[in-house]
Amino acid sequence: MPGPLSSIRVLDLSSMISGPLGAMILADQGADVIKVESPAGDSSRHVATRRGGFSASFLNNNRNKRSVVLDLKKDGATEALHQLISTADVLIQNFRPGVVDRLGIGYAAAKAINPKIIYVSICGFGQTGPYAHKPVFDPLVQSLSGLTTVQAGSNDARPTLVRTIVPDKLTGFTVAQAVSAALFARERNGVGQHIQLSMLDTVVHFLWSSDLGGHTFIGDELEAETAQSFIDLIYETADGYISVAAFRRVDWEKLADACEQPVWKTDSRFLTTPGLEEFKNERLQLTQDALRKRTTSDWIDILDQYDVPHAPVLTRGEMIVHPQIEANNLVVEHEHPDAGPLRQTRPPAMFSGTPTEYRMGGPRLGAHTNEVLAEAGIEQSKIDQLIETGAALGDQYDA
Repeated sequence: MPGPLSSIRVLDLSSMISGPLGAMILADQGADVIKVESPAGDSSRHVATRRGGFSASFLNNNRNKRSVVLDLKKDGATEALHQLISTADVLIQNFRPGVVDRLGIGYAAAKAINPKIIYVSICGFGQTGPYAHKPVFDPLVQSLSGLTTVQAGSNDARPTLVRTIVPDKLTGFTVAQAVSAALFARERNGVGQHIQLSMLDTVVHFLWSSDLGGHTFIGDELEAETAQSFIDLIYETADGYISVAAFRRVDWEKLADACEQPVWKTDSRFLTTPGLEEFKNERLQLTQDALRKRTTSDWIDILDQYDVPHAPVLTRGEMIVHPQIEANNLVVEHEHPDAGPLRQTRPPAMFSGTPTEYRMGGPRLGAHTNEVLAEAGIEQSKIDQLIETGAALGDQYDA
C-alpha cells in the first residue's frame, strides 16, 4: 500500500532544518517532495560530519525527496518554478519575510497560478514586528521565547540552552501537521490557503502547556519563577546515573520499600500527594542519599521488582542498542549510493493501512532537475537552455 500522502506533490523551497524536516515527514508519508535549491545548494549540505559528498544533517532531513536546482536570479528560472507551482499541492518556504515577493514567488503569485495551493511561510520571529527582518538562529529563538530561563529552572539562575535545536525541529513537526490539516480542509471545501508560522510562535505555544502556569491566571501572575526543585530527576548512583519518578503517593510508598526506608511512608510530610509536592526538596534529597548506595544495574533490578517508575540514563551510543529501542525497530539501516550505509530512524507514526516507506536517500544537488521539469510539461529545449545559461543545474555532485 502507498503512504497516506502518496497523491500529494510538495515543493520544498526551504533550507537548513525547520522546513526540510517538515517536508521530509510528508515525504516519508508518501508525498512526492521536490526540493528546489539554489546552485549553492541547501546550506545543510555543507556542514560537518560528512561522507561521500554528503553531510549527515542533509541526509537526515531530506530523504525521499527529488532535487531540482533553479537560480531564481536568472532569466527563465522563475517561469520554470511557476510551471512547477501549477502542478503542486503544497509549497514550503522559509525565506526571510518579503524575499519571496521580490522573487515573484510569494503567496499572491502562487495563488494566481494555482488557486488550490497550500502555501507555507516559515520565519524565525514573525512576519511583522521589530524582529521580523532580523537574522535568526536556534539559540536566539530559545532566548527570546523564555526557553533558556525555563531550562535554567528559575529567574535567578544562569539561562541555559537546550543542547539540541528544539525551535527548528519542533517547527518542522508543526509544519507537517499544519499541512496535513490544510489538505484535509481542502478536501472538504476545495480551497487552498496560506499557512504562516514562526519558530518563536511555535516554541512559546509549546512552552505554555506546562511552563507558563505562573502567567495563566490574569491578575495573579508570579513575580518571579523559581526552580521546581533544587535538583532535577537525574540521580547519582554508586557508578553512574538513573532517573526515578515517584511523584504520586503510591509510587513514593513503592520507592520507600525498594530503598528499605519504611519511615518514609509514615513521615507526616509525605502522607499526601500535596505534601509530596510541598516538601519536594526534602523528598528528592532522601531519594538521592539512598540511590548513591548501589550501582545503576542493581537499582534497575530492585526498582523493577517494586514497579517504581524509572529508566537508565543513556548516552547516544547506548540508546541505539538499548533493548527497548531494538524492540521498537526504531533505528533502521539503508544503503545510500554515495554516502554508503546509513543508520537513521523510521518515522515514529506507524500506519496500519498506508505504511510509510524509504524510497531514496537524500538526493545529489540537481539530480532530478531534468526529470522533474519535463514532468511539469516544460519542453526539453527549454530545459537545456536553462541548464546552459546556468538558470538550472542538473545531476551535480556536492563534494
